[in-house]
Amino acid sequence: MLSLVLCLATHQGLISATPKASTSSSAQQSVIEARTNPKDGQLYVWIPPGKFQMGCSPGDTDCIESERPSHTVTISNGFWMGRTEVTVAAFKGFTDASTSVTMPNGQHGDQFPVVNVTWTEAEAYCRWAGGRLPTEAEWEYAARGGVTAGRYGSLGEIAWYAENSSGGPHQVATKMPNRYGLYDMLGNVFEWASDWYGENYYRTNPSLDPHGPEGPQDDPHTPFGGPGWHKYRVLRGGNWGLDSRYQRASCRLRHDADQRSAGGGLRCVVAHLP
Repeated sequence: MLSLVLCLATHQGLISATPKASTSSSAQQSVIEARTNPKDGQLYVWIPPGKFQMGCSPGDTDCIESERPSHTVTISNGFWMGRTEVTVAAFKGFTDASTSVTMPNGQHGDQFPVVNVTWTEAEAYCRWAGGRLPTEAEWEYAARGGVTAGRYGSLGEIAWYAENSSGGPHQVATKMPNRYGLYDMLGNVFEWASDWYGENYYRTNPSLDPHGPEGPQDDPHTPFGGPGWHKYRVLRGGNWGLDSRYQRASCRLRHDADQRSAGGGLRCVVAHLP
C-alpha cells in the first residue's frame, strides 16, 4: 500500500493559496531547449546545472519532518529530462522490444501517462531509452524550475489532482508547464525516483549531487528481508487522486519497489541527446 501518511501535514487544513513564486538566480532559464530522443520518440528538455534549496519550501505549512531540514543542494551536471511523463505509446515501444516486460493492466489512451509500473520496470524503460530514472534531488530541482515556492504556479492551472481530475489521469501536457518547459511535474501521476527512501535522509544529505541512501531503509526492528520488510523507493509529484497537500515540489512518498499503483508512472533523464 502506498504510504500516503509520509506527506500529510500534522493538521487538516489545505493550502488555501499559492505562495509567491520567487525564483532562484542559479536556476532561471529564458530559452527552453527541447530535443526528441530517437530511442523512445519522446521530447526531452535541457535542465542546466545549478543550486537550489531542497526540502520544505518557505511558508509551506503542509511540510512534515521527512521534508526537513531545507538544505542547499548543488546539481553539478545538466541533463535532459522527459518533457512529459512517459506515455502509454512510448512504453508500448519498450514492451514490444522487451523479452521480459509486458504492458501493465489498467492503461488509458496512447497519450496518457503509463501507470501501474514497478520501480524495476521504470528503471528498465529508462535504460532502454538511453538514460535512467532521476535522483530525488534532480527531480525536485527540475520540478521547481527556479521557483522557491512549493508550486510553480496556481494549482488548478498546473496539475490534475483530486479536485479537478474527475477520478482519473489525463492526457499529458494539458496543463501549464514550469519554467523549464516540463509538464505535469505536479499531479496527474506519481513519478519514480532512483533513490531508496530514507525518512531522515535530509539530516545527513550531502550537498553535492545526492543520490539517496545506499540501501533499503525500514523499521530497525524489522529483520532485513524478513516478514514485513520493505524495499521502499521514492515517489514524487503527487497524482490525480490526492488532494492539494500532496501536490508540492518537496512532497516525498515511499512505495515498495515491486508494487504497482494506478496513480504511479515515470519520467526519465538522459545525459546526452543528438
